Amino acid sequence: MITETEAYAGASDRASHAYGNKYTLRTAPLFATGGISYIYLCYGIHHLFNVVTNIEGTPHAVLIRAGEPMEGIELMMQRRNKNKLSPQLTNGPGSLSAALGITTGANATNLHSNSIWIAEYLNINTTNIIASPRVGIDYAGEDAKLPYRFRIKNNLYTGK
Repeated sequence: MITETEAYAGASDRASHAYGNKYTLRTAPLFATGGISYIYLCYGIHHLFNVVTNIEGTPHAVLIRAGEPMEGIELMMQRRNKNKLSPQLTNGPGSLSAALGITTGANATNLHSNSIWIAEYLNINTTNIIASPRVGIDYAGEDAKLPYRFRIKNNLYTGK
C-alpha cells in the first residue's frame, strides 16, 4: 500500500528534473502522457520510482516515497537482505524500490502492464492524509517549502 508520495510540478518546480522544461534523454518519460513510470538512479545507488501524471508535454510526476507491505513480504525481505519485518523495509523511496524489485530497467513502463502497476487496494479517508513540504530538496529554494509531500497519518511505513 502506498503510504507516502511527493508531487513534482515540472517546468515551474525547481525540484523537478524537468524544471525550465529541461528535456533530455533522462527526462523524456516525464514529457510523455501520464500513466508511465519515470525511474532514475539517485546518487548512483537508489532506484527511485515515479508515476508520470499529466498530458503529453507537461512533465508532472509523483515520487512513490514509501509503502506498507501487504503481499509478497518474504520476497521483499529477501531483496532487501532483511530477516525481520520492520518499517525500514519500505519506508523510503530507495528502500521501497529495492523491496519491490523496481530498477531503471523499468523506466518508461506503461503502468497498465503486467510488470509494474498500481492497484486500488484500500480506500483511505482523506482526513488521514497529511500534506507537508517535501524532504531533501533544499536546493529548490522556495519550491522546497511547497506542501507537495503526502503521508498517511500515524502510518509506521512512511519516512520521517
